[in-house]
Amino acid sequence: MDAGPDEDAGPGIGRTHLSGPLLAAALAAPLLLLAGLVYLATSVSLFTGGPSAARADTLPLAKARAFDARAAYRLTAEQVRYGQRPAGSPQLARLAERLRPLLPDGRFEPLPGSTAAKPLRNIVGTLPGTKPAIVIGAHYDTLVKPKGFVGANNGAAGSAIVIEVARALRALRRPAGAPELKFVLFDGEEPDAGLPEEQADFYHAGLRGSRAYVARHPGQTRAMLLLDYVGGRRLQLPREGSSDRALWGDVRAAATRAGVAAVFPDRTGVLIQDDHTPFLRAGVPAVDFIDWSYPGHTLKDGMKRIDVRALDAVGETVVAYLRGVR
Repeated sequence: MDAGPDEDAGPGIGRTHLSGPLLAAALAAPLLLLAGLVYLATSVSLFTGGPSAARADTLPLAKARAFDARAAYRLTAEQVRYGQRPAGSPQLARLAERLRPLLPDGRFEPLPGSTAAKPLRNIVGTLPGTKPAIVIGAHYDTLVKPKGFVGANNGAAGSAIVIEVARALRALRRPAGAPELKFVLFDGEEPDAGLPEEQADFYHAGLRGSRAYVARHPGQTRAMLLLDYVGGRRLQLPREGSSDRALWGDVRAAATRAGVAAVFPDRTGVLIQDDHTPFLRAGVPAVDFIDWSYPGHTLKDGMKRIDVRALDAVGETVVAYLRGVR
């Protein structure tokens, strides 16, 4: 993705001399308090899934319980263990084989230029319903540099949420007339050489999977939700500058129903070219969930910066939105 030019009583008072049982109880009280604090910290750590536990209280806890955030956290970490995963690399090809069966009716859609030696392919899952479909997407490739970049948030977190949203909705009873849902993991979002900001024409150097999907499925998409930087600590998701205003309003209403409205502030951020852009250019209402304050193009983008409450807030919001669409 690439940012465009547009639219945080003194020491002796009350002292009592204690002896015998009273003294023992007084000495024991701090130990009991410490034990309680350790238990509480452990409980929070178990929910947050790891290193971000100390800061988890900065994000609201969703009141909805349809989405499995801990499963999304584990799947994010699993993708990171494949290492750097640029488009066409052997490690991304292995990851694609792992992710495909996790989507309902998951299948590959080759991209232009794909070869046996360098496969480029979107992964597409489907839940049947009334057409045209709503697309929920994320890219699963990583930057080609800096060397060692593993893309915990810039790729893995969004892909994990897409998969777990599909799993959640597959388990729920959907009403008659509910729209068809397409879950798409885009390949080739990042350019083959350098960073997005180094490209003279990022739209054509990157965004290969989303451009190919739009070209392959003309007129078949009703709306599109893109999940990009969605797993970081202190997550904030204002409306990205080009995102459809009406659709973003519906997303914020869903976030309110899920109890995480604070994650979706009522303001507009910068305009960013991302995998939602080809959909917008094709006349499809689309929104980009992206926290542009996150260091997504540096080696800082590792699991230590992923917060399970951020994954939960986004996952529950997307599920709430999709359950409310008719």
